[in-house]
Amino acid sequence: MGEISIKINIADRVYPLRINASEEEVVRKAAKEINDRIKMLMQNYEVKDKQDLLSMCVLHYATAALKFDGKRLIEDEGISEKIAELDQQLTQYLSGQ
Repeated sequence: MGEISIKINIADRVYPLRINASEEEVVRKAAKEINDRIKMLMQNYEVKDKQDLLSMCVLHYATAALKFDGKRLIEDEGISEKIAELDQQLTQYLSGQ
């Protein structure tokens, strides 16, 4: 699939984008999540400035992304350790025959 042009509304502003057609659903879902987060922040805090709300939203998603990357790194290291253990056990088993 090729590129398509879409318009995304975030915080009452429209952004024209050119994206791969295969990414459209993800981009629209991301925009909806951002708008939902902004709405939640407006309801829970007395912040009305869109710039402040967007900044708070970005902070939330950046923090979540960093936590995910750190967790993934730890999990990757755990998998690497298990693979090394299995490799060592297989080497010992094969050299014993």
